[in-house]
Amino acid sequence: MNKIELLESLSNLHGAPGHEHEVIEFIKDNMKDFNCKRDSINNLYIRNPKESNKVKVVLDCHSDEVGFIVEGIKENGTITFLPLGGWHITNIPAHSVIIKNFKNEHIKGVVSSKPPHFMTAEEKQRLPKMEELVIDIGTSSYKETTELYGIEVGNPITPDVLFSYDKKIDVVRGKAFDNRLGCAIVMEILKEVDFDKLDVNPIGVISSQEEVGLRGAQVAANKIKPDFAIIFEGSPADDTFKDSFSSKGAIGKGIQLRVLDAGMVSNPKVQEFVKNIAKKNNIPYQVIARSGGSTNGGKYHIAEKSIPTVVIGIPTRYIHTHYTYASVKDYKDAIVLGKRLLEELTEETIKNF
Repeated sequence: MNKIELLESLSNLHGAPGHEHEVIEFIKDNMKDFNCKRDSINNLYIRNPKESNKVKVVLDCHSDEVGFIVEGIKENGTITFLPLGGWHITNIPAHSVIIKNFKNEHIKGVVSSKPPHFMTAEEKQRLPKMEELVIDIGTSSYKETTELYGIEVGNPITPDVLFSYDKKIDVVRGKAFDNRLGCAIVMEILKEVDFDKLDVNPIGVISSQEEVGLRGAQVAANKIKPDFAIIFEGSPADDTFKDSFSSKGAIGKGIQLRVLDAGMVSNPKVQEFVKNIAKKNNIPYQVIARSGGSTNGGKYHIAEKSIPTVVIGIPTRYIHTHYTYASVKDYKDAIVLGKRLLEELTEETIKNF
């Protein structure tokens, strides 16, 4: 499959935090030339089958997407739920979702949205509360929901969205670009790079539970103990909220390098190294300092002996909602930049960071 088809397949899969199995199995099936092993937290490690004593470079991305989990089933058959990841209440009501029961069946539902006819004056003036929302799958009793559809406490829930590609503007739309974009990029880099010509040993890490505290990355950093880490992430685009001068995350304007977020202050030597490689290869980039948010880089750069880390973001509109947009050009540029970084990195270069 080509790069867009790969992203489509990944985007359409369902993988709430802690329930990334569909994504993991798909990646394993498509990386059969590699040694792929999963751990108990649902991280997937992708290694070159040839043993290597070269310095280790992790290519990290996370497989989970923001979602929800079933908290309970009410007498009338509707389902109460809790968030998995950073949702804002305005992005939840009146959207279609998929509940995955423990038989691996996908059941469609709609997050309740009270019609204005039934709202009190006070309700019309305020935002709904999470505990006021339920998911309706069309049933009318607890028995129908549990016995006919097998819904149980603990079932994961994800947005019900299908991928599409607009060839006219070279833009893709779908769910979970945070961070199936990263998954696709890591897969493509590992398939395209020539391991024998590298001075480093790349290891793919498809990490779990990023959206609920960077948990998989913490395990992976301590397990692999890499010498350098490259984090690929679907990062928030700001071009529909800021003017062209202020925007540092416009889709189609280049990959995004973070110098600051809530989890990491980036090493300026690493930033300079990456910028120079991007310039040399005519890869546009944008630099952003963010007061909030974090990535798996927040765990790698403070693990073990301190791991030099760079976060390469692909600007993505409306992350942590049902529908996201991204530029195919940015996606492909991130793949090229990842390969060029691996080709330029050496043990001596990494020691100098």
